[in-house]
Amino acid sequence: MSKILIRGAKVLGGEPQDVLIDGETIAEVGTDLSAEGARVVEAAGQILLPGLVDLHTHLREPGREDSETVLTGTKAAAVGGFTAVHAMANTFPVADTAGVVEQVWRLGKESGYCDVQPIGAVTVGLEGRKLAELGAMHDSAAGVRVFSDDGKCVDDAVIMRRALEYVKAFDGVVAQHAQEPRLTEGAQMNEGIVSAELGLGGWPAVAEESIIARDVLLAAHVGSRVHICHLSTAGSVEIVRWAKSKGWNVTAEVTPHHLLLTDELVRSYNPVYKVNPPLRTEADVMALREALADGTIDCVATDHAPHPHEDKDCEWGAAAMGMVGLETALSVVQHTMVDSGLLDWAGVADRMSFRPAHIGRLTGHGRPVSAGEPANLTLHDSAYRGVVDPAGFASRSRNTPYEGRELPGRVTHTFLRGRATVVDGKLA
Repeated sequence: MSKILIRGAKVLGGEPQDVLIDGETIAEVGTDLSAEGARVVEAAGQILLPGLVDLHTHLREPGREDSETVLTGTKAAAVGGFTAVHAMANTFPVADTAGVVEQVWRLGKESGYCDVQPIGAVTVGLEGRKLAELGAMHDSAAGVRVFSDDGKCVDDAVIMRRALEYVKAFDGVVAQHAQEPRLTEGAQMNEGIVSAELGLGGWPAVAEESIIARDVLLAAHVGSRVHICHLSTAGSVEIVRWAKSKGWNVTAEVTPHHLLLTDELVRSYNPVYKVNPPLRTEADVMALREALADGTIDCVATDHAPHPHEDKDCEWGAAAMGMVGLETALSVVQHTMVDSGLLDWAGVADRMSFRPAHIGRLTGHGRPVSAGEPANLTLHDSAYRGVVDPAGFASRSRNTPYEGRELPGRVTHTFLRGRATVVDGKLA
């Protein structure tokens, strides 16, 4: 591999520095560096971050390749600045055996655009009745450490307890989709003033909060790790904050769309805004931003949920839930957290690289930008302003809620172990 010299980048938003990549590793960080024969990337004014890590991505393969494949999903990830993603288990067949998680892992190895770490299902077929092969998935080539029935809630308390006990053997974590099913039957959007005015079935905040409360207590009782997926309400924030004050091993994520969008958008009846959990109120959005800033919420995770146009270009009631998010995540975080003064770029590196890599126990990612570390890096032009056009997405799907919206910043370069996957904003 040839040498690459990144010149004049603001490492984690600090003073301009040069970064020399030699092969798969960062060789040197400093000023006025030179390297004979190195390819030079002029990065004056740009932000250099460790490669982003997503704890929550739906790659759809196997089974729904009409929505996304591991190849197209990892291309979208690279364009968004990600060097690693965790692939959710709700595929067809479900990733509930060693064979399926190994298939996804090998597809990730073949794609080459970012590392793919499969997430294993907690229960067989995501049916919530019987634990899946947790140990076998961990012992497989995929080395699974995160387990989730995402898309469905592990609503049986005994099953959840057993899963939490089981993963302790290998320092695993259960990532819970917090949704009490009986409280959300027929639900279409956040329960509140807007749902009442529109006559749409309401999705109450307590349906999320009650499961989180139960699960942090269970995790504390058995001494295990629980991670809360796509936390979306102010009440959920308070429960997680309380659990952390007890010293319990609880972590949580928030999606970019829950940091920006509110249930007022549902008045348009545009199914692009239909998502699980639903868009909440402005008060919830503000609480989520504050919680991400103060560390109560550990990380940003995209919940990238691609769908073919026929599943979204229909009436609201029939539409699938979900939004694509990999290619716009960093821009939304810049808009909501950095430009608002709530986080600096070092904080973004913490919430979008260091912490998610640590929660997933993902080695080689979420590392400092310093000599001797793997050259997993993202260059971001924070001064850029542009209108989101899904026609140019690398993802196979186009169901973005940001179409036509101006967002700040764009990823110009992504490096995976010293190899450029994105150059000047385009796939290498």
